Amino acid sequence: QVQLVESGGGLVQPRGSLRLSCAASGRVISIDDMGWYRQAPGKQRELVATITSGGSTNYQDSMKGRFTISRDSANNMVYLQMNSLKPEDTAVYSCNAEAHYWDSYLPRRSTIWGQGTQVTVSS
Repeated sequence: QVQLVESGGGLVQPRGSLRLSCAASGRVISIDDMGWYRQAPGKQRELVATITSGGSTNYQDSMKGRFTISRDSANNMVYLQMNSLKPEDTAVYSCNAEAHYWDSYLPRRSTIWGQGTQVTVSS
């Protein structure tokens, strides 16, 4: 009933920048927290950053000062600006959202995940 689609991934050189976008679509009523997570090959998924509906943010320590999460609540979008990228930032980046939506005629609340976008940092 609600889909998240990420975009903006790709190949970037070390110390470069990328901006990821994530759009929610479907029968959305409202969205609470939104976030970005990443998973590198052979590793567990880890938190990158989250943002509340009020704009409060939280970052994994290793990304503070390099990554910035923001959102456009009116359009159900969340962004991740990534600067000073390092090879160890290479991963699949996925967004998620705590979404309230219509399921037929009933309101529901679920955690929705996008399919992910690949970010590769390499020279």
